[in-house]
Amino acid sequence: MADDSRNNQQHIIGSYAAIGDSFTEGVGDPGPDGTFVGWADRFAVLLADRLPAPDVATSPEDSPHGDFRYANLAVRGRLLDQIVEEQIPRAKELAPDLVSFCAGGNDIIRPGADPDDLAERFERAVADLSNAVGTVMVTTGFDTRGVPVLRHMRGKIATYNVHLRAIADRYHCPVLDLWSLRSVQDRRAWDNDRLHLSPEGHTRVALRAAQVLGHDVPADPDQPWPPQAQRSTFDEGRDNIQWAREYLVPWIGRRLRGESSGDHVEAKRPDLLPL
Repeated sequence: MADDSRNNQQHIIGSYAAIGDSFTEGVGDPGPDGTFVGWADRFAVLLADRLPAPDVATSPEDSPHGDFRYANLAVRGRLLDQIVEEQIPRAKELAPDLVSFCAGGNDIIRPGADPDDLAERFERAVADLSNAVGTVMVTTGFDTRGVPVLRHMRGKIATYNVHLRAIADRYHCPVLDLWSLRSVQDRRAWDNDRLHLSPEGHTRVALRAAQVLGHDVPADPDQPWPPQAQRSTFDEGRDNIQWAREYLVPWIGRRLRGESSGDHVEAKRPDLLPL
């Protein structure tokens, strides 16, 4: 007879490390202390809430989430090779029960990017990680049909996503499929820059991540958004002009100068620590 207690233990995650770029760092979801929160932080709370209650009463200084530990190594603007060089070695050192791996988004939007080559490098990283940590959760790219500046990249992103799913199959990795998460295609799921998720968008991704691992969640990530009044063509056009002036032009300028939004930025949570 199978040992049910052992099977249950396999679903208990006591430590989690997130690696990636601005999406995983949490850009677009500001916290009260000036750092970003984001889907990975919110997902960590959902994971911690599933841990069994401690056998003994904890002191006021102890974490309300018991022994759960969480690290976030993601840094905005990072390319795949930078994530592999800077973050994966640290994730291997930490050797958590779970690593979420989202990378390649900043590569795929560059002129001349090859999704096939990018996927080969991603697979080498997954193979490396899989030998050192408990579980690797692979994250796909979003469907960009509603993002004006990235809409023309949709086919290339879709090709990359197919590769990511195949890689996940080969290494038995759960997949956080953002392309199929319809709720984040609503404008309200995105920050004013239209490139990063809003707090509500990050929340929905966190809920979906927990679902991917088979966990019950407190809300449906695909719950329909409340009805919204139809906006006029004039208002939409005015918003588009303002967005281009405040976000698109500076973004293009940084690209032309070879600058990154992550220059001089360090990981916000480099160690496995209690929540």
